[in-house]
Amino acid sequence: MKRVLTNLLAFSGLTLLMLSSCKKNDELVTTNGGTPGTLSASTTTPVLDKTQLTDTSKIVTFSFTAPKYTYNAAVTNTLQIDVAGDNWAKPTSVTMGVKVYSQGYNTNDFNNLLLKLGILGGTTTSVNIRVQHALSSSVITYSNVVSLTVTPFNLTSWIWVAGDYESWNNDGGGLDSLVSPTGNNVYSGIINIPAGGTLQFKLLPVKGSWSVAYGDAGGGAISTSGGNLMAPAGGGQIFITANLNNNTISIEEADYYSVIGSDFQGQSWNFDNAMKYVNDGNGNWVLKIPMIAASGGGFKIRQDDQWANSWGLSSTTGILTDASGGNMTISASGTYTITFNMAPTKYGTAAVETAPYTITQ
Repeated sequence: MKRVLTNLLAFSGLTLLMLSSCKKNDELVTTNGGTPGTLSASTTTPVLDKTQLTDTSKIVTFSFTAPKYTYNAAVTNTLQIDVAGDNWAKPTSVTMGVKVYSQGYNTNDFNNLLLKLGILGGTTTSVNIRVQHALSSSVITYSNVVSLTVTPFNLTSWIWVAGDYESWNNDGGGLDSLVSPTGNNVYSGIINIPAGGTLQFKLLPVKGSWSVAYGDAGGGAISTSGGNLMAPAGGGQIFITANLNNNTISIEEADYYSVIGSDFQGQSWNFDNAMKYVNDGNGNWVLKIPMIAASGGGFKIRQDDQWANSWGLSSTTGILTDASGGNMTISASGTYTITFNMAPTKYGTAAVETAPYTITQ
C-alpha cells in the first residue's frame, strides 16, 4: 500500500509538471491591433517651384507618433501617398527606417513622388497621406489621413518654334519645339528650316498663344519685345539653344543624318533620305520609309550627305560603326522605322565612331 501511494504521488507530481510546462508553452502573444500613430504635415499646400529644382531644403515634412501595443513590437512603418478618391488602390510607398518618425522632401524628390502617381504637371490635385504600421502581413494598422493640395510640374518641358518654315502657324501640325529635359529653362533641339522664305522665327512658351513670344534683342540675346530671330543663310537643320534664365540664344547649322542605299523604291546609292531629329532629349534621328528586300541590296546611314562619315553593321548587335561597317539589310519588304542615336553637333564636327540603332517594322 505504501509503495502504491508513493507511486501515485510521483505520477501526480509528474502530471503537474507537465501541465505547468504545457501552460507555459501555450502562452501566445496577442494584439488587438494596438493604437496607431498620429500623422501631421508641416504644410497642407506645399509649393512646387521648378526654379527650386536643385534646392535641397525641405518644402514639406511628415511627422508621426510611434504606434502603441501591449508589448514591445518590431513595427515596419511605411509612408503612403495616393490620389484622393483612389481608395488607396495604387499608393506610392516609402518604407521608413527603424524608429524614424518623420520624412521630409525637397522640391525635386516630392515632385517625383507625385509624378509617379500619374498626376499631370501643372494640374492642381488633392492627395492623401497616411502611415501604415505593420507587425506582419496580417497585422496592419494605419494612422489618420492628412490631405494635401499639390501642383507638380513636368521635369521635361518644351518651348515652341513658330516661323516661316511652318507658315507662322502657332498651333499647327508642322510646329516643332525645343526641349528642356530637366525643366531648368534651358531649351535645345534641331529645327529643319528649309532654304527659301525669310528663315525667321520666334519662341513661344505656350503653344497656340502669341501673348508671350521671344524674339531677337541683338548680340545673342532674346526678349519678349524683340524682333524675329533668323536662321543662318541657306537654312537647313538648325541647332538652337535658348536659355530663358539669362535670355540668351545660340543659333547654328547642325550636322544631320540620312539613310542611303538600294533597298528603297526606285533608288540606288545616289539619293539621301533625310532623317528627322526628335526633340525629346533622347538624341534620336528617325526615318519611317517603305523598303524593298532586294537581293544584294542594303543601306547605310551617313552624315551631312557625305561618305566621310557613314555607319554600317558592326560585330555588336544594335550598334553601328563608322567607315568599316557592312551594309544593313531587311529580310522582308514593308514599311520600316529606322532610329539612329546621335546627339546634336555643330556642322562639321568629327563624328562619333559607333552609335546605337534600331530597325522596326
